[in-house]
Amino acid sequence: MYEELFKAAKTDEEAVKRLADITAILRAPGGCPWDIEQTHESLKRELIEECYEVLEAIDNTDEANLREELGDVLLQVIFHADIERCAGNFTLADVANEECEKMIRRHPHVFGDIPNNLTSSQVLDNWEEIKNKVEKKSESQTDAMHKIPKELPALYRADKIQAKAKKVGFDWPDVSGAFDKVAEESKEVKDAVAKGSKEDIEKEVGDLLFAAVNVARMLDVDPEIALNKTSDKFMSRFAYVESKAKEMGRKLPEMTLEEMDRLWEEAKSLGL
Repeated sequence: MYEELFKAAKTDEEAVKRLADITAILRAPGGCPWDIEQTHESLKRELIEECYEVLEAIDNTDEANLREELGDVLLQVIFHADIERCAGNFTLADVANEECEKMIRRHPHVFGDIPNNLTSSQVLDNWEEIKNKVEKKSESQTDAMHKIPKELPALYRADKIQAKAKKVGFDWPDVSGAFDKVAEESKEVKDAVAKGSKEDIEKEVGDLLFAAVNVARMLDVDPEIALNKTSDKFMSRFAYVESKAKEMGRKLPEMTLEEMDRLWEEAKSLGL
């Protein structure tokens, strides 16, 4: 019954259709109970996780894993489109065609009458102008902050918000102002802690993180990448501390902070 679906496709178009057909069968009556039960909401976490797994494969320069993880992201796109197909709203073809129209519209230097001698920076400026002036869909959003998704990772979202503000001139003239803001927000966190209000502490910690992102942006550092690298470094050093403690026949909860700090400094001296 499904013999054709068991055969590897030979072209991109056939392969995408094969995956779409498999997805439709899984979600049809008599298909897989789990697939049938899924909704856009239930799949949100799946989509986010699959995107991050693609990023990890890229970071690891693992081509085989990247191929697999891109397939998982593609499945998520097809899955969401199939939910809407079943609801009679739109199809995968509609999704692809709308994206094609958008790509053509946003590349007038390739598909239009604008000379194709732009720099990458000019291309991005044109892209943003077309997005804001031609494709703006919600009057409830400001022009500068248009279409910054709330679901973005917090550091990445803060960075994009600040970059948007910079485009209209709302920014520090140099990084010294951003450094001063970090110091100011750090003091306000301490003041909030002294007052003991959890709500105020949360607010001021958020302000401090936002200010730190400003410093990173002005120094041309991606805050998400920087924090992930620091987290990796912490995990590596902590693993060293755990390993050394085990060699000593000790358990971390039984060690003093000073003893663990000495092992931590050893890890640092080894370049971990």
